[in-house]
Amino acid sequence: MIRLTRLNNQSLTVNSDLIKFVEQSPDTLITLVTGEKIVVRETADEVLARIIEFRRSVLKGLPFTWDSSASHRPPDSGESSREPQK
Repeated sequence: MIRLTRLNNQSLTVNSDLIKFVEQSPDTLITLVTGEKIVVRETADEVLARIIEFRRSVLKGLPFTWDSSASHRPPDSGESSREPQK
């Protein structure tokens, strides 16, 4: 969720996953996937920066581990082409 400001200085919070378009001409117009349109004081670049900041904050909370030795192939259908390890 990102916090933005309507033209009348009223604060609102928008679910950034619902944003379809952000247009700048001259006011910033946000179109949601629902078709609803919101005009805000922030520039399109500021809206984008807030979306990026929000998503980074979400991803910081997720542990990222990469196991390069793990097999990243779909499991076999019961038949293995590899010989059993001893």
